[in-house]
Amino acid sequence: MILLQNLTLARGGHPLITDATLQIHAGWRVGLVGANGTGKSSLLAMLRGDLQPDAGNCLTPREWRIASVAQETPALARSALDFVLDGDSELRRVESGIAAAHEADDGTAIAELHAMLETIDGYAAPARAAALLAGLGFASTDLERPVADFSGGWRMRLNLGRALASRAELLLLDEPTNHLDLDAILWFEKWLAAFRGTVVLVSHDRDFLDSCATHVASIEGGRLFFYAGNYSAFEDQRAARLAAQQSLYEKQQREIAHMTSFVERFRAKATKARQAQSRLKALQRLERVSAAHVDMPFDFEFPEPERSPDPLLVLEDASAGYRDQTVLRSLRLTLHPGARIGLLGPNGAGKSTLTKLLAGALNPIAGRRTEGYGLKVGYFAQHQLEQLQPEESPLQHLVRQEPRTRELDLRSYLGSFDFRGEMADAPVAPLSGGEKSRLALALMVRRRPNLLLLDEPTNHLDLEMRYALTRALAAYGGSLVLVSHDRTLLRTVCDQFLLVADGGATDFDGDVEDYLLWLTTRRDSKETAVANSNATADGSEARRAERARNNEQRRDRLARRRPLVKEAARIEARINKLESEKATLDTALANPDFYSADATTRIAESSRRHGELTRELAELEDDWLLIQARIEALDTP
Repeated sequence: MILLQNLTLARGGHPLITDATLQIHAGWRVGLVGANGTGKSSLLAMLRGDLQPDAGNCLTPREWRIASVAQETPALARSALDFVLDGDSELRRVESGIAAAHEADDGTAIAELHAMLETIDGYAAPARAAALLAGLGFASTDLERPVADFSGGWRMRLNLGRALASRAELLLLDEPTNHLDLDAILWFEKWLAAFRGTVVLVSHDRDFLDSCATHVASIEGGRLFFYAGNYSAFEDQRAARLAAQQSLYEKQQREIAHMTSFVERFRAKATKARQAQSRLKALQRLERVSAAHVDMPFDFEFPEPERSPDPLLVLEDASAGYRDQTVLRSLRLTLHPGARIGLLGPNGAGKSTLTKLLAGALNPIAGRRTEGYGLKVGYFAQHQLEQLQPEESPLQHLVRQEPRTRELDLRSYLGSFDFRGEMADAPVAPLSGGEKSRLALALMVRRRPNLLLLDEPTNHLDLEMRYALTRALAAYGGSLVLVSHDRTLLRTVCDQFLLVADGGATDFDGDVEDYLLWLTTRRDSKETAVANSNATADGSEARRAERARNNEQRRDRLARRRPLVKEAARIEARINKLESEKATLDTALANPDFYSADATTRIAESSRRHGELTRELAELEDDWLLIQARIEALDTP
């Protein structure tokens, strides 16, 4: 097991974690959470052996192999498959030994090394590595391609595959899903669930943490708290702990106030002086309980757009692509005010291409793209972080954008995105990826666009900022098109979805859960096709029939689930409308001025309507619960 004993960790003289004691047992999968800058990556570096604690001990079993994901990959001529296999250092050591033994014509060493290769299942290593790469989204034709041919995001996937192939006892993963699409994330969740080693991972994807974590370690205010269960269980337990802490704090404050009052009243009286001094000393010895709080540095909202044309934007038989490659064809899409669309689809299917076409950053190869008069687009993509001026501060960026606005107003706005004090005046260059993303979002929404186009806006953002962004987007009055692998964001923000696949974009009749089923079915179909092409005659028909039955069952479950989801959404919309009406009535009925002498009819009508709303809401909530139970039954294998 991993043992932390009274551990203190600091960087640059600044304490990150103080007096932490913790045990992580073999086989646990621990999610490490906390705001950016609290020390998560430093803690991983210490477990890796790259940092030493400033006080206390960090003990890991000496025999454990530790693997982590490299953040950079040189442009190597080595094939993708060999690069991933290089992660298994023991395999490569045995293979080198076999080659040397053959060269020395040492038969005994050859036999011993082949036995060792058999023990570590080395003969199946290439097949395992190929399966890892397939799960991470690589095509079979990619296996022999040199690493140098891949883009930065795909090289990060290769780094992840290399770590997973290492057969390590301890995996240290820092934001492993940042460069994965939903299909690869689902596969990775299953892989981690079957992994027998120990995992410590940093992630800002709550669905991923819910699926993978058996425990959560949270860095809060320089202290390390440990919870059993996944992320949802952690939130419940932390809320209970904070409530208990706040109750204890309030009780102690009452005791302190009482003792202080006694001391102030009687310390000058001879008959009470000894008691007063005694209580004063007790006050000085008292270990103070701090007030409970949850750090939430972000408190922003997106300003309402000035006006929106109808339609906002129209694509007519449009095709899009790059140079001689057409990625999407025959696109027909009309965006009306209030549209909240999520783009779904496998990696590389063209979601970012469609977003660029909508933004006007890419001209159509064929067809037409027509903007409504007064369209104002806010486009966010990761490459836009490179357009920030490294030597300028966040405040200078905003002043350049709004030279006539008062500096106090600009500072207040930046503060809502947690750029406060010296941070608002410091150069952008040393900021982290998450901080640059925050600044780019702040600059974009300040322009009050009526159409937001967001391509993976949550990459590098911590959980608190993701929550703040989700809340702001949910309340945003304009229109938006969103590409994201954050399932919580997609569920909360989007009202409809487009499926980008097979060279086109079509309406997707379902929600995020339906799409996850679609992805699973699509992956299983591909695996079935590969298995069928490689299967021997012996038993292949039975296996094909079994897979066909499984696929048919999934399609049937999806067909039965879809109308239930639609009905639940209809009921939710009705509940929201009635609750708003009831809240207005509650306010009116609670106002004494409402009960004037000449308002008998109005009072009776309002009371009657209030009763009707109460009864209908109760009935709708019962219906919603029944539907949710049926959906849950379908989702349970």
